[in-house]
Amino acid sequence: MMADSQWISRSNKHFMNTYGRYPVTMVSGKGCTLTDVEGREYLDFLAGIAVCSLGHCHPAITEAICAQAGKLVHVSNLYYTIPQTELAELLVANSFADRVFLANSGAEANEAAIKLARKAAGPGRFEVISLAGSFHGRTLATVAATAQEKFHQGFEPLPQGFRYAPFGDIEALAEMITPQTCAVLCEPLQGEGGVRPLAKEYLQAIRALCDERDLLLIFDEIQVGMGRTGSLFAYEQLGVTPDIMTLAKALGNGLPIGAMLATDKVAAAFVPGSHASTFGGNPVACAAAVVATRIMLTPGFLAEVKAKGDYLNEKLTALAEKYPQIAYPARGLGLIQGLPLTEQFIEQGGAIVTKLFERGVLLNFAGNKVLRCLPPLVVSRAEIDRMITVLDEVFAGLTL
Repeated sequence: MMADSQWISRSNKHFMNTYGRYPVTMVSGKGCTLTDVEGREYLDFLAGIAVCSLGHCHPAITEAICAQAGKLVHVSNLYYTIPQTELAELLVANSFADRVFLANSGAEANEAAIKLARKAAGPGRFEVISLAGSFHGRTLATVAATAQEKFHQGFEPLPQGFRYAPFGDIEALAEMITPQTCAVLCEPLQGEGGVRPLAKEYLQAIRALCDERDLLLIFDEIQVGMGRTGSLFAYEQLGVTPDIMTLAKALGNGLPIGAMLATDKVAAAFVPGSHASTFGGNPVACAAAVVATRIMLTPGFLAEVKAKGDYLNEKLTALAEKYPQIAYPARGLGLIQGLPLTEQFIEQGGAIVTKLFERGVLLNFAGNKVLRCLPPLVVSRAEIDRMITVLDEVFAGLTL
């Protein structure tokens, strides 16, 4: 097999320069370990950015994918298929929702949610309020819904109808509501915004405000849903139920799939022709998602995710007490944890991630604020300890 440098040279000739890639070509994965073309192994605490939550090449999911690919790959949504029906039943049975729309990605799920909110609200009501620091996707509409200016640059003029409320300020949010407002869109925990959980009281106040002003509440659980926080969906821990919820990432454990869930009352606004997706609900992706969801619902699985999340938080917080480069204790829910750097050392965030990569540990720097840990939910405590040991070594080598 060719060396890594040869593969990278070939790749650089053909791909658009849209990613800051590391100089490595991955060829295989198992559990929490990735292996590159030269046989080097990496402890994966990124999981494809919260995607491979049951680890790489989980045998039950691999079996489901292969079996379905040998029977039926695509027929379009002019017909039903067994995998998509089974998946919809699982999602409805284990959430607040009554109806599901299946798509291919998180951005598509959020696009569907925005369209549904506008249609359900009726003529003249089209504005969606999101929160500063949010991230909702890369399409033009979801970029417009993302309240981070750096994602807007170069794509103006953005689609109209999106406003941004200051993070954590319920009074400011209330003042932004107009007769044109139809919904509030937020993540229960901002992932790309720096692993920032929204306080229960804040989310409860948003829910009360939506009820008072006849607005829909949309939860973007694309990164924190599907077991990441220690419950199947993050909203279950918060005492707040949305009207619409979006999922993707971990839903298919690596196969592209997204979902938009809603109550019957809201979903009724969609009729044949309102929205569609050629590949949405693909049988192979749905077969993977059915198995992934069933595994996550196995008794004790989510409780163990929460326990390991607490363990990871404790270990990261112990590092925060040891090194002045870390601003304050780790923050997050379950197995999404962030370690915030001080303002003085934020510029070293990328270098820290590179040093970890060179030592065989993968994580990333989110929101230009925090080192973000997103290990597979099947990570062991021993693997958490290995990551902490390497992170400790990296911080010990930093210049104050």
